[in-house]
Order: sequence, then structure tokens, then C-alpha cells
Amino acid sequence: MKATIITIGDEILIGQIVDTNSGFIAKSLDKIGVEIHEMISISDNKKHILDTFAKLQNTVDLVIITGGLGPTKDDVTKKTFCDYFGDTLVVDEVVLAHVTQLIEGYFKKKITQINKDQALVPSKCTVLHNQVGTAPGMWVKKENTVFVSLPGVPFEMKYLVENEVVPKLVKEYERPYILHKTILTYGQGESLVAERLEEWENSLPEFLKLAYLPSPGKLRLRISGRGTEKEKLEQAITEYVNSLDAVIHDIIVGFEEDETIEVILGRLLKEKKATLATAESCTGGKIAELITSVSGASNYFKGSVVSYATDVKINVLGISEKLIEKHSVVSAEVAKAMALNVKTLLKSDYAIATTGNAGPAKGEADADVGTVYIALATPNGVLVEGFDFGQPREKVIDRASVKGLEILLKEISKKEQ
Repeated sequence: MKATIITIGDEILIGQIVDTNSGFIAKSLDKIGVEIHEMISISDNKKHILDTFAKLQNTVDLVIITGGLGPTKDDVTKKTFCDYFGDTLVVDEVVLAHVTQLIEGYFKKKITQINKDQALVPSKCTVLHNQVGTAPGMWVKKENTVFVSLPGVPFEMKYLVENEVVPKLVKEYERPYILHKTILTYGQGESLVAERLEEWENSLPEFLKLAYLPSPGKLRLRISGRGTEKEKLEQAITEYVNSLDAVIHDIIVGFEEDETIEVILGRLLKEKKATLATAESCTGGKIAELITSVSGASNYFKGSVVSYATDVKINVLGISEKLIEKHSVVSAEVAKAMALNVKTLLKSDYAIATTGNAGPAKGEADADVGTVYIALATPNGVLVEGFDFGQPREKVIDRASVKGLEILLKEISKKEQ
């Protein structure tokens, strides 16, 4: 199957909200072998919606629309569905009973006509029951294309995709298998990794594809396969992942898309029963944010001192003023002292420290913009490295944060071997 995803709403087009619905729907469809042809965002305009429907008719097998199903006048999707399919709105008694129970039973309010109108659906549609909201989903087939309309509220959309749309697609349509395996790498950029993998990539069969997904400080490699025999596809992907591991084993840290470096680190720290603290200057708490984004981080993360100003380094972390005067606040020596002192202060086994100049101006130090020193205090000593992360400011902060975690991961992994 080939699908197009449409998000409806002026608030998306003007940047007032970010469209997260399309990404969730795309992942859900991909898992069941539905190919995403395109994603479109359009305005709350009846003509625009009708023109888009007409353009997609019979060019794709499935169109999923989110948004425009609310009770207010600017929500026009249901009426537009009726216009496109030559239909009329009718009351669905099951939806009406659900809306009534939700409004009067749960919210303890008297149901209004606007609430009741949520039960109006095109007579030709298959109603997709929305257990977690008032706006039902709608499924209508015209000629060779199925049109599915879902509410734009993310948690309602997710419920309907998982409990109504995906099961119905699986039941009613034959689809090829589309499988992915994501390999996480840290420490080398896209071009260098591509050079190392050129011969390996040229050996891939036609049904397997490699994609490079770079972001600051890390690179994901996604191997995708499409075929009709799932077991053969899984076997082929496994074989090529193993051969890939042999080529770039030194930079691979994980093999699943959700296995970020902070997740992997958390697991290793828990296994070692070790703890971590951070002292951050130029990264401003970004490393701590990454670490605490993982559920259960309280088992191994002690805390962080965001010593952005020099006087905080002196008064809180206890860094010597003479040391700062001699070497500058952005220096290997200060980074080392920060890591050692926060390790002692928070009684942790490991400690990461960052000090640098993220820009745009030089600030309190003379170091060039992009200069960052990262120190790692361990039970056996302290490591310090200097980097030039260039510009702009956001790139410096992101790359320094990821690099700090990468240095810790390499050190812990070394101990594990």
C-alpha cells in the first residue's frame, strides 16, 4: 500500500504548533508494511481540502487526515467529507451515547448542542470509535482510495491509529514486509563513516538500503529491507548488520533506534552499580537533561552543578582563583578541577565537566568561539580533552553534550571488556 498523510490546520502552517502527528502515523504504518508516499500540511479551507483530495484520488491507496474534527466553526473536515463523497451528516447513536457519558458522567456538565454535534458523521463512513475523546474517526473508500479522518489531538489520534486504523488495515489488506535496523554510532562524522563503508555498502543486495541519519555528535545508520518473506528478510538484515559491525565496531554503541547513548549509559551504570555527577559550564545543564530524560536515572545520577559564571565555579565547586587566573576559565586545568571537585561534592563514582566558549561572543575567556574542554573523573583518575566544535552556538552545546557522554561510554565500555 502507498499512503499520504495530511495534517489540517492553520496553526501548523504559521508555526504556532509543531506537527508530531505525521511522524507517529508514519512510523505506525511503516511497521505494517505501508509505504509513505508523502506528508502534506494544508489550511482549514474547504476548497484547499477538496482540491487535495481530488489530487490524491486513485494515486495512493490510503489517505490519512488529522485535524478539523472539533465542534467549532473553523473545524470543517466532516462537512468537507460530505461534499467530496456526495454525502450527508447523520447522528451516530453509539457516538452520541459515548459523548453524553463523557460530558455528563465524567466532566459532570450538561451536554450542549455543540457536544451533540460531535456525533454527526457522514452516512457512508465507517465510524472509528474514539474511546478517549468526543470526535470519532471516519473511514470512507472511494474508488481505489481509502480516506481516513482522525482528530488532531495527539493522544486521541494515537488511540485511534493503534486501536482502530492499524488493526483494520492489517485485517483487510495484504502488505509487504518493511523491516528496519538502526545502528547508533558516535565519534565520527557522516563523510568519514561513508568512506569506511563504501565497499560494504556496494555489496548490499537491491532489497536492502542504507540511510545515513546524522545529528550533532552522533550518526545513525538505518538498514531497511522490503520483501514478501519476513524470515528471509530478517535473516538478510541480521547478516549484513553483523558484517557492518565488523567494519566499524569501534564507533558502534547500540543497535536499536530507541537505544540512545543516554539509555545505554544508564544501563551500564546500573549494571556496575556506579553513580554519575556533572559540572557544566558552556553546556548549561544539557548533559544533565539528557541523562534525566531516561526513566530510572535517579538510580545512578547524583545531580549537577551548572557553574555558568566564574564565581559559581569558585564558590560552589571550590575551584582555585589562582588556577583560573593562571590558565583561564576555559582550559583543561579548570575542566579537570571541575570534574574532580563535583565528584567529591556529590560523592559519585564518575563525573563529567565541561567548560568552553559556545559563543557568539568570547565572554569571560579569550578562547576562540567553539573551544570546549571536557573532563571525566573516574574512580582511577581524570581524563581531559580539548575540542573545536566551530559554530553556531547551538551546535557547540549539542556536540559538547554528546561528546561528554561518549567519553564516559568509552571509559565504562573499556572497563566492561
